[in-house]
Amino acid sequence: MKVRGLAALVLLLTSSCDSGPGQPRYVGTGACVTCHEDQTRDWLGSHHDLAMQEATPETVLGDFGDATFDYAGITTTFFQRDGAFWVRTDGPTGALEEFPVRYTFGVTPLQQYLLELPGGRFQALTIAWDSRAEDDGGQRWYHLFPDEDILAGDELHWTARSHNWNRACAVCHSTDLRKGFDPASGSYATTWSDIDVGCEACHGPGSSHMAWADREDEYVPDSTGLVALRNPVAWAFDDTSRIARPTSAPDRTQIETCAPCHSRRTQLVEGHVAGRPLLDGYLPALLQDRLYYDDGQIDDEVYVYGSFVQSRMYQRGVTCSDCHDPHSLRLKAEGNTLCLQCHIPTAYDTTDHHGHGNDSEGAACVACHMPDRRYMGVDDRRDHSMRVPRPDLTVSIGTPNACNDCHSDRSAAWAQRSLEDRGVDTPPPHFATVLHGARRRGPDAERALVSLAHQDTLPAIVQATAISELQEYPSRPTLQVLLRTLDSPDPSVRVAALRTLEMASPEQRFQLAEHRLRDSSLSVRSEAGRVLAGTPRELMTAAQAASLDSAVAAYLTIQALDADHPVSHVNRGLVLSARSRHEEAEAAYRNAIALEPSWIPAYANLADLYRRLQREADAEQLLRDGIATVESPAPLHHSLGLSLVRQGRKDEAVEQLRLAALLAPDAPRFAYVYAVALQDVDRPEDAAAVLEVALRSHPNDPDLVFTMATMALSEGNWSVAERWGRHLKVLEPFRERADVLLADIQARRSAGGRR
Repeated sequence: MKVRGLAALVLLLTSSCDSGPGQPRYVGTGACVTCHEDQTRDWLGSHHDLAMQEATPETVLGDFGDATFDYAGITTTFFQRDGAFWVRTDGPTGALEEFPVRYTFGVTPLQQYLLELPGGRFQALTIAWDSRAEDDGGQRWYHLFPDEDILAGDELHWTARSHNWNRACAVCHSTDLRKGFDPASGSYATTWSDIDVGCEACHGPGSSHMAWADREDEYVPDSTGLVALRNPVAWAFDDTSRIARPTSAPDRTQIETCAPCHSRRTQLVEGHVAGRPLLDGYLPALLQDRLYYDDGQIDDEVYVYGSFVQSRMYQRGVTCSDCHDPHSLRLKAEGNTLCLQCHIPTAYDTTDHHGHGNDSEGAACVACHMPDRRYMGVDDRRDHSMRVPRPDLTVSIGTPNACNDCHSDRSAAWAQRSLEDRGVDTPPPHFATVLHGARRRGPDAERALVSLAHQDTLPAIVQATAISELQEYPSRPTLQVLLRTLDSPDPSVRVAALRTLEMASPEQRFQLAEHRLRDSSLSVRSEAGRVLAGTPRELMTAAQAASLDSAVAAYLTIQALDADHPVSHVNRGLVLSARSRHEEAEAAYRNAIALEPSWIPAYANLADLYRRLQREADAEQLLRDGIATVESPAPLHHSLGLSLVRQGRKDEAVEQLRLAALLAPDAPRFAYVYAVALQDVDRPEDAAAVLEVALRSHPNDPDLVFTMATMALSEGNWSVAERWGRHLKVLEPFRERADVLLADIQARRSAGGRR
């Protein structure tokens, strides 16, 4: 069988992808075809097979017959010339230019096109082809951001970093991808072994397997150089169960093989091979705000893994191939039949269970348990957490629910009553209410969050998220949580505990987490290096110092992998600064600014480095340059204000702090510091006014509340001070400052009478 003429090309490319003497090499999909015809036949035409292709009349689906598309005052034209496909559109400067289409990207429900810019840079055009049928609204050009006018220079323009194929897309659409970024020239020399997602993307490099095949030895799984991804878990019903039970312990190999390209994650290494632990190559995102709703439902594009690992299915041992054919990627059965493999029909495929007519959309399992959200304009993707609808959470905290996705003309309260009327049990407490309260500084939020973070029976991604939220709640109970979870069996929980440990002093961090410098997981080891980077040498033995040096080196290597993004240089700068490698840190921050002149964290952190080096004049000039350059300079006004305070120029400082608070009303920290500065220049009434305005938007910000209480105390207004002090105690039940404040109020009231 011939794989669309690619076999020869694939084999030519593999010579550049050798892993070194004695290491398995990528041999290309064409080498697999002869012995694996059935699997190849299934794979051909799949989304993996068509993930990326050269632009030819057979692969290009869009209308390139001089079709035009108008957007933001610009007319883009799609045409052909000399047998090639071209696009005339606004380029990096905003002027109309002509770009050849080199590759297609994806196939359905949309297809994008990769255009080449200088330096080996390929960009995904944000005008895409809707490849759905015309009856479904497809067969048209459309813009991925239809409600905005995205022009050249915008971070969402097709020429911007966010749409760069080399760093943002390529690793998951091709096999054995090597980005090949050269920081000195800012150019790419990106290579692959297969242009698409081939056999070795999932099974690992095949040279050892080919050598085994030539010897014709007996086949033993996992002994021939490839990862066997068969699911070892079988499912069986017993006489009492309505749901099939697993016959063996879960095996995560298959899921962790799919996860790198089906999750929001940070890449740690280049050349991560299938079968290795996920967190040795990637660090998946937690249930962060704006990625997920407070209850863990998908919000932004998060690509399945993060929702699936919350599910009971994952906990029981269900894997991707229980539902999807691993080669064609098609579902193994249509409709409810897929779910009824493990859920007995007489219990679940009934009106009594789903409450809808058997022929209605509401009778579909996925309608209630896997609601979809639309991304990229036309792509409906299902939430894989397979949760029970919770309209009660919609009522209490505003998260969406599947009932109102269909019944959009009715209220969430109606949906909740409907479930109650059907006799659905009162839903149990949900972690959503805790995360929601913690993110909004709700009453008793810290106590609830500490309790949640202690629960080892939660899905690891939920426990790790709770631990990460504790960064905003530094206290002894938080440290007790970290002391336990630093030794969690799950590496993602250990990483979250390390990150939250930054609240502690360098000495405490080292005492609690030094052993994690030798963790078996790269993600944990490197994160320990970052968090402990500033540990004083006198606290360490020679062996401990060597472990720290090794972990820091691992972290810096990870950052070098992403050297085409300014965040990696800022991350390097922070660690180098913590290690007192000041010249290297300064160079790293300067590299970030050169790469992206509007990258605010680079200015802010370089200015802080200058502060540490007592180069306050340099910090001031840098911040003024940044303010003149970036679009949203509030953080830099704030940093400049602090610099001017340190220089004794208080009136100038107050003005900069005022601008920061004015330009960023959603940042209570800026209002707090501005109010403190006003007090310092003897303007207490203005300070009180600033606090009052800020507290209307942030009534539970503890610093604002504390400052309001101390101001009232200084004025002798005991009752007001006590009211704010008691509110602070509710917000910070485990910290001492509320107790100290309330004791001080009581002492002064006793000494000075009531007011």
